Formats: sequence, structure tokens, C-alpha cells
Amino acid sequence: MLENKIRTRFAPSPTGYMHVGNFRTALYAYLFAKRNGGDFLLRIEDTDKKRYVPDALEKLIKIINWAGLDYVEGVYMDGDGKFFQKGDYGPYIQSERLEIYGKCAQQLVESGTAYYCFCDEETLEKKRQEQTANKQAPMYDRTCLKLAPEEIQEKIAKGEKYVIRQKINTAGITKYKDLIRGEIEFKNELLDDQILMKSDGYPTYNFANVVDDHLMGISHILRGEEFISSTPKYIQLYQNFGWNAPEFAHLPLLLNPDKTKLSKRQGDVAVEDYIKNGYLKEAIINFVVLLGWNMGEGSTQEIFSLRELEQVFDLKRVHKAGAVFDLKRLDWINAQYIKKLSADELYGKSLEFLAQKDFYLNAPENMKTEEYLKKVLTVEQERLVKLSEVGENNKFFFTDIEYGKDMLRWKDMSDEALKESLEKSIAVLSGIGADGWETKNIEEKLFAAAGDKKGDLLWPLRVALSGAQKSPSPMELAWVLGKQESLNRLRGAIDRI
Repeated sequence: MLENKIRTRFAPSPTGYMHVGNFRTALYAYLFAKRNGGDFLLRIEDTDKKRYVPDALEKLIKIINWAGLDYVEGVYMDGDGKFFQKGDYGPYIQSERLEIYGKCAQQLVESGTAYYCFCDEETLEKKRQEQTANKQAPMYDRTCLKLAPEEIQEKIAKGEKYVIRQKINTAGITKYKDLIRGEIEFKNELLDDQILMKSDGYPTYNFANVVDDHLMGISHILRGEEFISSTPKYIQLYQNFGWNAPEFAHLPLLLNPDKTKLSKRQGDVAVEDYIKNGYLKEAIINFVVLLGWNMGEGSTQEIFSLRELEQVFDLKRVHKAGAVFDLKRLDWINAQYIKKLSADELYGKSLEFLAQKDFYLNAPENMKTEEYLKKVLTVEQERLVKLSEVGENNKFFFTDIEYGKDMLRWKDMSDEALKESLEKSIAVLSGIGADGWETKNIEEKLFAAAGDKKGDLLWPLRVALSGAQKSPSPMELAWVLGKQESLNRLRGAIDRI
């Protein structure tokens, strides 16, 4: 075993997409290992065949790689989508470790800390119903613990199905120190004899994770608080094997704004959903790490890069109380990261979202050039919350515009005054050469022509260029659209009067 080496693991089940709660667990385990010079592993817990989802493993590994959570051992995927394993403590896929679990379970049976149980599901369900009716906690009543060795061997020889159960020490208490919550203790009499090995020869999660964590030298286990009540059973298993238990840290629940447990019913819960919705990787990581952790000591810092987090993350700063999944906070964080992108970065990241929009696909080719799109994005950048919004509020940059004549008027402007205003804008813009076609220069020329009546000139100009009540400034509109398109739209506006 590895002595005095901090080793953490992320051990997901390939049962679907990456839940944000699981992603937070992976992120915290990674950061804790990094901060302390330790190892971070990826192990796959695939013993629940009923819940297995094709391609789920591929998706899980892609998300871990996408986030940059580099691990030193475990299951990997090459460029062709083929899986391979690397490390000295494998296999790292539980279904390939069945022989190990079988031997460990047999060891417990022989030591008297586990036993064969032949009760079928129908019998167990009847017992649970009776206990519930009698206002008792549903627990296995240890019927099969009373079987003589000869009876057990006879049943096995007949081919009767059985599971192997843990024989809980029901006397006294089991206690442990949680790195987030402090000392926790449970009365042993309240613990159930959980199943360790199922009748199909596969281990339960509750057994396999203990065996694997020990044999892989895991020193610190980070997981959700829903496992707090199961931990005493795990500790007893470590004791039964004569193994030292690792350190435990149970992370707070993720909550909806109404303080209920985060669920699909109230919104997206998969990391993939947020990627598809145009949230940046850096923003997602930043947001998720703040779901239960902060710098503390009066710090107001909210924006952290992954490299910064590797230096400052501390389990002592993880909260006990549930963390509210506040989408507005994610929006704000994402907007901050979008503002920091260079023109090239924003262009590169926006193309896939533009390619999903009809107004872009149907736009003329001159409105799809890199130069033109970078202008659009420069104008939108300060206002963008997520990349999926690209172009949505400014479709006039890509399509013909439709609007009523009255929208062009500034206050109670007459038709004659409106026409004069539009003609003045045409004159100003016509006089600006290609070298001077920049937002600041366009603004200076228009302001000079408008004098004290800026609204009389700028409102009709803005509507003529955008056809919208709300839009970027007319100077920005003209700069993006270009001289010829701007003049064409102004002349089209005059034709409406």
C-alpha cells in the first residue's frame, strides 16, 4: 500500500450523463489531491447492470477530459474512442474485479462477519411490510444467520440462490470524524445487515467501494452527504478486514432555489446541458466549485481559474449546509468569462451556436464572413450571458428588416422632419471613407451633425438600421453593417415615408 500519500478517486457509474453533483464531487476530489501533492484516480463502478447506459462511459470520460481534471490512474479513452487502463492497482473497472470481491466476501464469511442469506425477494418484501405495519424500521431479521452449516451447504448444493450479507456488530456505537462535519456517531443497533454480494455474483456498491478503496490505496473519500448514514457500515467492514479506514468528507446537498433537492423536474442537472446552452467550461467549473465552498476570511473573490483553485482549495472551507443552485449566479459568472475572451476566441466558440440558427444559415454570404461576424460579436460581447444567445437579440445583422414608418419617428416628428433627418444621416455616412469607418469616428461625425438635437438624428437612424425598438447604438450598427448596407437601409427607410 502507499504510505502517507494522499490519493483520491472519482468513481462514477456509467448510467447516464454527468450530473452536476457528481461533477462537483470529481472537481473537489481532484482539487484536494492537487493542492496536497496527491494522486487523483478514475475508477468505474459498473456492477449495477440494470442501470447501465450505452455510451455513458465515453461521455463521462469526455467530460472529465474536457474539464482538465487530469488523473494519474484509471480508465482512459484514446483518440479512436477505445478504452484502456493505466496504473498499478487495476483493474479500474469493477466488473473486471469479480474474483477479488468473491475472495474478500468469502474471507468475511469464514471470519464470521458475513453470512449466506437465501431469503427471496417475496419473503423480504413481506417482512418489510410487517415491520412497517408494526412501526418498526425495515431491517433484515437475520433469519438465515440462524442456519446451521449443514443446512447452508445443503442449500448451496441444491443450487438455491443466495446473497452474502454483512453481519453488523449491533453493540455500542460506530463513530468517525468527518473532515467537513466533525465527529459523527451512530448507534449500531440501528444498522442493517446490508447485502455485500448479490445472487448474480456481483458485489453491491456498498461492498465493492470499500474493497477497491483499500486495495487502491485511497486515503480520502469525498462524496455526497447521502452516504453519511452508510459510512458506519463501511467502517465496520474495514474493521472486519483489519484494514485502516480512510478519511471521509461528505459534501453538502445541491438544492433548487426553493431548497428542495436539485432535480431534473426543476431544470437541467447534467453538465452536458450547460455546455449545450452556451456556458463556458471555465464558468461551469468556477460556478460548481462555489456550490458549497468559498475562500473565507472576508474574501470577496468569485472568479477563479482551475489553476488558481488547485492552489487555494481547502476542505475546511466547504460548508455543511446545502448549496443553492442559483442559475443567475452562473449567468453572471459566465458573462464575466465571455467579456475576457479575445475576438478570435469568441468567434471560434460562437460558430457552433450560430450554425444552429436559421437566421444565420439563411443570411447572405457577406454576412457570414469572419470579419463581419467578429464585428457582430464585438458589439454583443459586453451584453452576452451565454454563447447560445449569439445573434438572438440582433437578428437585424443577418436578415432583411421590417418595421412600420411610425417607429422611425422621434417623439412627434413630422414626415418632412423625419425625411430630413434620414437624409442628414446619409450625408454624414457618405462622407466617411473606408479608413475612417470606425465606431468612434462615426459617432464624432454624427454628434457634430446632430448638435443639440441628438434624438432627432440618432433615433430615426437606429431604427432605419435595425428595425427594432431596442438595439446597440446607431454608431455600432453602422460599423457592423458597413457603409453600403447602412446607406441602403437608410434609403429604404426614406422610401417608407
